[in-house]
Amino acid sequence: MTGRVYNFNAGPAVLPLPVLERAKEELLNFENSGMSVMEMSHRSKEFESILARAENGIRKILGIPEDYAVLFLQGGASLQFAMVPMNLYREGKPVDVLHTGAWTKKAIQELDKLAVYRLAATTESEKFRRLPTRAEIQFNPGASYIHICSNNTIYGTQWREFPDPGDVPLVADMSSDILSRRIDVSRFGLIFAGAQKNLGPAGLTVVILRKDLAEKAGENLTTMMQYRTHIKEKSLYNTPPTFAIYIMYLVMDWIEKEGGLSVIEKRNEEKARLLYNAIDRTGFYYNPCEKKDRSYMNVNFRITGDREDLEAKFVEESKKAGLIGLKGHRSVKGLRASIYNAHPVAGVKSLVDFMDEFQKKNG
Repeated sequence: MTGRVYNFNAGPAVLPLPVLERAKEELLNFENSGMSVMEMSHRSKEFESILARAENGIRKILGIPEDYAVLFLQGGASLQFAMVPMNLYREGKPVDVLHTGAWTKKAIQELDKLAVYRLAATTESEKFRRLPTRAEIQFNPGASYIHICSNNTIYGTQWREFPDPGDVPLVADMSSDILSRRIDVSRFGLIFAGAQKNLGPAGLTVVILRKDLAEKAGENLTTMMQYRTHIKEKSLYNTPPTFAIYIMYLVMDWIEKEGGLSVIEKRNEEKARLLYNAIDRTGFYYNPCEKKDRSYMNVNFRITGDREDLEAKFVEESKKAGLIGLKGHRSVKGLRASIYNAHPVAGVKSLVDFMDEFQKKNG
C-alpha cells in the first residue's frame, strides 16, 4: 500500500494489513447494523456476537480447555501485576518469581505492596542477558503461584521451554509473544496479555485462567478486581473496550485464514533466523543475549564497540528508508527490531538489506 512503512515498534505495534482494510470497510456500518462498532451498545446482540467471535477465535487457535475462562479486561498488563496477587495469593504461601527483566520488576513492585514473595531465580546480576537455567531455579512447592514473563521486550530474551513448577499454578505475562507459537494452555494457571503486540490495539487485556483459581479471592476484594465478577458477567460487568475487542476478533480470523499457529510460528522462526543471521555473520553488529535465550519477537542488537553515534545514525537513516521504530529501549540503548506476528517477512528482508548497506558505508 502506498505510504505504508515497515513498522518495528515494540508496542503499540504493527497490525495485519487485511485487518486494517476490513476495519476500514466496516467502520461506518458493521454488518448492515447501520452503526459503527464504536457506536453500538455493549449490551446489544450485535456486540455480544463480536465478543463471542473473539473468544471463540482465541479458544480455537490456542486450544483453550473448557475449564478455563477467557476475559476481556482493561488496565493493561500492568493492572494484572496487582490483580493476580489480589486473587491468587494466600497468606503463608509466598509467590515465587522468576525475575528476568523490566516487566517482572514491575510485578515485584506490586507484590511488595500486596504479598510476600521470593525470587526463585534471577539473572539481574548479568543485566538479564540470559534466562535462569533449570539448575538455578529453586521453586517453593508451597507457593501460591509462580510468576514469569514469557518474552522480555526490553532485554530480548524469551522462554523457549517453560519451567515446570509441579502442582503450583504457573502465571505467565505473555503480552509480547502470545499467539506467536503453539503452547499447552493446560500447563498454566493463568495467562495475561496486553493486546497491543499480537492481539490487537492498545486498551484491551486478555486474561486466560483456570476457573477454580478465581474462587481463591477473598469476599472483601473489590468487585472490579475479582476475576469471578468478570467470569460471571462474561466480560460485560462494565463497558469493555468494544472496538479493541472487534479488532481482536478480526485478528483471530486473520490467523485462521493464514493457516493457524503452526504457520504463524514457522513464519516467526524464519523472520528471527534471517535477522539473527544478519547480526552474527560479520562482527559489525552483535546481539547481547545468549543464543539459546534469544527472543523471536524483539531482536536487540548493537554496533560493535557500542557506537552510540553510529546507532543514532542508523536510526535516522533507517527512517528515511521506511523502516520505523528501530531505536532500542532507553534503558539498554542500542537498536531493536520488534517482529511480531503481523510484521511481514519482506520487512525483515528490507531491514537486513539496509543493515548490509549501512555496514558497507560505515564499517
